[in-house]
Amino acid sequence: MTEAPRRMPALLSRGSWAEARRIAGILREETVGGALLLAGAVLAMVWANSPWSQGYEALRSFRVGPAALHLDLSLSAWAADGLLAVFFFVAGLELKREFVAGDLRHVRRAVVPVAAAAGGVVVPAVLYLVVAAGAGGGAARGWAIPTATDIAFALAVLAVAGRFLPSALRTFLLTLAVVDDLIAIVIIAVFYTAHLSVVALAAALVSLGVFALLVRRGVGSWWVLLPPAAVTWGLVHASGVHATVAGVLLAFVVPVAGCRAGDKGPAERFEHRLRPISAGVAVPVFAFLSAGVAVGGPGGLVEALTDPVAVGVVAGLVVGKPLGIMAATWVVARFTRASLNEGLGWIDVLGLAVLGGMGFTVSLLIGELAFGDGARGDHVKIAVLAGSLAAALLAVVVLRVRDRAYRRIHQAEMAGLGEEAA
Repeated sequence: MTEAPRRMPALLSRGSWAEARRIAGILREETVGGALLLAGAVLAMVWANSPWSQGYEALRSFRVGPAALHLDLSLSAWAADGLLAVFFFVAGLELKREFVAGDLRHVRRAVVPVAAAAGGVVVPAVLYLVVAAGAGGGAARGWAIPTATDIAFALAVLAVAGRFLPSALRTFLLTLAVVDDLIAIVIIAVFYTAHLSVVALAAALVSLGVFALLVRRGVGSWWVLLPPAAVTWGLVHASGVHATVAGVLLAFVVPVAGCRAGDKGPAERFEHRLRPISAGVAVPVFAFLSAGVAVGGPGGLVEALTDPVAVGVVAGLVVGKPLGIMAATWVVARFTRASLNEGLGWIDVLGLAVLGGMGFTVSLLIGELAFGDGARGDHVKIAVLAGSLAAALLAVVVLRVRDRAYRRIHQAEMAGLGEEAA
């Protein structure tokens, strides 16, 4: 008897029901976070372009913190180094849960979004370097700016534009963005570390070990866990590695499984508690303290978009991101003989790929690390805002067309069920 041919996996296939419910809950929360993020960015832009713009700059540069510990930082630095550590802690928890207990523990399901995320990093970086090659002034340092996807913004746009889109696309976008964040934090740690203190980094690993031991022994009190977590963050900051890396390290030592069968694991509990703080406070405040840049007059929009660095950022986000995501997804389909899930089309993947060009949060962070707060840094901010907005608008056009198509299918199915019931 001949063996039945083994069915090849479908790209963007539907996950388990438990996974779909969890993803749906995250999407609802991230939609609110995206709205708050947008509000923070808009408020910053309005204030920075108003007659009271000096007050905005004074607020950003106001310093606070213990000087003896070298932590007398500006509020903008606290937002980038401190608040975004919370954001990356939550992203790290999500990523670990996906690969340990989620659908991505299966290689066949993980390979597509992971490959898409990798393609969405490599292609925009190369395109940026091609466009900004002759700019000079250390322009090459900005190669990683257009490589990131903003989770909150992208999911908020998808929720608004794609009510009837299949859940497989939503799961794909969330996974791609989370893997994208992991790649971004590795890039920050490796390529944007100016100096490295081995002693401080070794001490950070000791405090990280204390935090891991407490969590694994079931300690859930924040007043016990917060001190070693804060010490780890402070030592990573002192080591020269960007402090947001501490957030990911702390997340990776949190166990996923609970102590008893049926219990929620520490990773899920921490994520549930901290996600509102990340989406509702940390990221919007960072956007408010980072996105404010004057778009008119000297050094504004017109000058920014004649800077090859800014043009490279826009090209990377709007063209490089979707091209990289689409190319990587096609390669997986071509060489693994996998196919899109039934009912999905490549135009759906294109909509998500374009949406992946919304860099914003992490792009702004990398822009600050690469160019600081000077004129070129302002150009990068304008480029990130312009590129993210353009990507959002283009994605909405594609996704709305597909949403209408899926809505007609849904209505036809409901009409058919009604006729059968009659």
